[in-house]
Amino acid sequence: MDIKGQVAVVTGGASGLGAATARRLAADGARVGILDFDADRAAVVAAEIGGHAVHTDVGDEASVGAAMAEVVAKLGAPRVAVSCAGIGPAARIVGREGKLSTDLFEQTIRVNLMGTYYVMSHAAREMMALDPLETGERGVVINTASVAFQDGQIGQSAYAASKGAIAAMCLPAAREMAKQGVRVMAIAPGLFNTPMMEGLPEETTAGIVANVPFPHRLGDPAEYGLMVSQIIANPYLNGTTIRLDAGVRLPQR
Repeated sequence: MDIKGQVAVVTGGASGLGAATARRLAADGARVGILDFDADRAAVVAAEIGGHAVHTDVGDEASVGAAMAEVVAKLGAPRVAVSCAGIGPAARIVGREGKLSTDLFEQTIRVNLMGTYYVMSHAAREMMALDPLETGERGVVINTASVAFQDGQIGQSAYAASKGAIAAMCLPAAREMAKQGVRVMAIAPGLFNTPMMEGLPEETTAGIVANVPFPHRLGDPAEYGLMVSQIIANPYLNGTTIRLDAGVRLPQR
């Protein structure tokens, strides 16, 4: 699909991978709607790229539905939807003194998994109502998993479960939407230089980078945005999860 002139929706577009993706798609000629809980930062990115920002709680379906309707009214129906919004809390299943982390598990599933599902559902419905392009495509959905879905570390049970589910639903979703010409893909990023990483001590970051084979560094969020652009451009990519990780495999802790 040629993204130029089309509408794209990016969740989590106020920072990190989402902001880099929004910038990339705008540079490719798309009109970009940014859905993010941080309305102020989303507005800054939207102003930078000539897009439209909407305050959205992806874990609330009503909020997602209202945000999608606003984007459609302002920019038009999306041909592309990229879900980058998510949280990454860490906690053991049974912590010190027997403390459980069930509340954190529920929150992580709600934001990461249910949020992705809500956005995919509402975006795909809009795409299916569009006329097909010359390629037969009506749209592309790109969800964000994580290498933790295969390499989950101690304390990442909730996060790995949410990202594993995103990877697992990629193929059945793609099969379901094939007749309507909507592709579904997932990207599993490795260790990227996002705001979460920037807040870590230098020695901690150095230890993380030590596990990355080549290139021997953290990923640049722009490289995630590039992967999104490449998926959109290649019509034969469908129903699979791509690890974008420089060959890294996470240790157990």
